[in-house]
Amino acid sequence: MSKIGKLPIKLPANTTLSVADSLVTVQGPLGALRWPLPEGITLREEENGTVLVMNTASAANSAAARSLYGLARARLANMVKGVSAGFEQVLDILGIGFRAEVHDQEIWLHVGLSHPIKLAIIPGTSIKVVKSEITVSGIDKELVGEMAARLRAAKKPEPYKGKGIKYREETIRRKQGKTVKTTSASQ
Repeated sequence: MSKIGKLPIKLPANTTLSVADSLVTVQGPLGALRWPLPEGITLREEENGTVLVMNTASAANSAAARSLYGLARARLANMVKGVSAGFEQVLDILGIGFRAEVHDQEIWLHVGLSHPIKLAIIPGTSIKVVKSEITVSGIDKELVGEMAARLRAAKKPEPYKGKGIKYREETIRRKQGKTVKTTSASQ
């Protein structure tokens, strides 16, 4: 049994979870998310507003069902959190003259190249730029993470000066630059 899979999922007061034809739908104040439930996994709603993820009896000994047990619980918990509170990822732009602009459904990154890098904003996410800070938000954790990863990949932080786009909580390991060796002139 998975340690994560055994944990109950607490449903907030304004969030509903329903299953129809192995398609799980979670609705909340920020929107709705759908995800196909893996074969061999079922859900059981408790009276105290929690949901338990269960393996079916036939799939309890199956390696595939056991491997998807914790995944299903984590995915459903992220869906519940997303529709009730949402997800947010903050990135910092480091470098002189580096900046970002949002244009309709694109974000333009000016990061030291001769041209701006234009990235399409993934539907289901929203981007807000304030000075040298990019905030990616949305209800689907996977989409928010994917958009943040694409922004970071446009100009990864380099180890010598630290210039580039980095996650707010990320620490850049800095390298020391080359040093000039002095030779003794006393020969």
